[in-house]
Amino acid sequence: MSAEHSNNRYTLIYNGQLYNANDIRKELIEDYNYTFQGYSDTEVVLKAYIQWGSKIISKFNGIFSFAIWDENKNELFLARDHFGIKPLYYTIIDNDIIFASEIKAILKYPKVKLELDSQGISELFGIGPAHTPGTTIFKNIYEIKPAHFAIFNKYGLHITKYWELKSKEHTDNFEETCNKVKQLLKDAIDRQLISDVPLCCLLSGGLDSSIITAFASRYYEENDLSPLDTYSIDYVDNDKNFVKSDFQPNSDKHYIDIMKNTFHTNHHEIVIDTPELAKALEDAMIARDFPGMADVDSSLLLFCKYVKKGATVALSGECADEIFGGYPWFFREDALNSNTFPWSIALTERQQLLNPDISSKVNLKEYIDFRYHESLENVEILSTDSSETAEKRKISYLTMNWFMQTLLDRSDRTSMYNGLELRVPFCDYRLVQYLWNIPWEWKAYNGREKGLLRYICKDLLPKEIVDRKKSPYPKTHNPTYLKTVKQMLTDIMKNKNAPINYLLNRDYILDILETDGNSFTRPWFRSIDDRSSAYGLSLSSKYVA
Repeated sequence: MSAEHSNNRYTLIYNGQLYNANDIRKELIEDYNYTFQGYSDTEVVLKAYIQWGSKIISKFNGIFSFAIWDENKNELFLARDHFGIKPLYYTIIDNDIIFASEIKAILKYPKVKLELDSQGISELFGIGPAHTPGTTIFKNIYEIKPAHFAIFNKYGLHITKYWELKSKEHTDNFEETCNKVKQLLKDAIDRQLISDVPLCCLLSGGLDSSIITAFASRYYEENDLSPLDTYSIDYVDNDKNFVKSDFQPNSDKHYIDIMKNTFHTNHHEIVIDTPELAKALEDAMIARDFPGMADVDSSLLLFCKYVKKGATVALSGECADEIFGGYPWFFREDALNSNTFPWSIALTERQQLLNPDISSKVNLKEYIDFRYHESLENVEILSTDSSETAEKRKISYLTMNWFMQTLLDRSDRTSMYNGLELRVPFCDYRLVQYLWNIPWEWKAYNGREKGLLRYICKDLLPKEIVDRKKSPYPKTHNPTYLKTVKQMLTDIMKNKNAPINYLLNRDYILDILETDGNSFTRPWFRSIDDRSSAYGLSLSSKYVA
């Protein structure tokens, strides 16, 4: 979109959704006499930049990555939302900047060379499927970090951080805190329910998605809208093969039924079969441009594919665990004392996956240690923090800046691959900032994960939902999936000259295959099954190679 103003021309390329667009449009009309041709938030972003320049970012509440070309200045402005929900990659070649929402688009530029150096290998096998903010696995291809903007002109690229979590003493009492959190959460959900295209909620029956469904159902009822559409995912024969674990304590169906009956939603159950799930591994890797989270990626991609048939926008409960303290590692001493990222501890196995020639030149532990301690240096601890709050600030910071980024990337890339826009109300920066300073003893109210959130919503949801133990994104428990993926990888490894063997340790992978994965003893990425994750990464690495 282009606009003329004061004998200058501005052109915008925009990806995202601005949730306070109406507020900004009103201010531009009433205070600065701007006129608008339509009601799109795209026009609001462009004219807000014309009025305020780089200062506009402090006004925006939404998910976005965009670029604005200022013709008179011969200058490009790039920006990305507070938590990097929308991606923005770039590279600089011969004083030109090439940027896009996906790495695969940058690769279309003829001068871009696709190279995997030692840092890229360390990111892929040491940090992956997470990544260090600002980097990619490919040499000289970077991302604009979350909460940053950049200006590119004849003097080069200049990057500025426009927002960060601020540590300060929490002065509200418990009752005031509960009311403020509930108000912020309701406002975030209400803003994100506004849509001129079909909208739905993803419902797993867990606490987070149920809260969004409950608020959304009330909103629909108060505004005389049709019944809210909700969607859930399951897998063929999952009821027969479900195995209880710390990370998957119970299945979803019983709780989904409670929610859809309580709030009278128009519910749709999507059931995926094993062959389809395994086949989608390749599409999921292509959607993300690099190896991710195996079947967790492919199942979400398929889920979004089927949801898109009935809706264009979906609200998800993503990010509640990160900001309210919902993961097991917030409570487990072994994770808290691991002195590394608690969701990624299989270092020996990761190192062994590398081709010995590469492994001798790349020290994954050294690289992970560097990134871990580098990240912790950014955590601001207050003298007023209790020892527990100080400790949890560190693990919360790591979780939000690494683990949450991985899940947000997965959600956006697999949904947009299908033309579905995924919104995440729990990731509203105002809510996250307020929660950052709440004492841990309150967040873990009654000693529970997400205890504060449970307490706040105790009158909103059925008791069974409020008390339900945290359960992650659903995955298949059908043994035929493992068998199928194993065979797919075996077929690839039979070819000794396959490019993957220049990157990976063929003998070690064959050993994993021959022992049914039992030689890979720890999860690749916490909460993913040991064997299928190792197989999935090896399959994905085929395309990198």
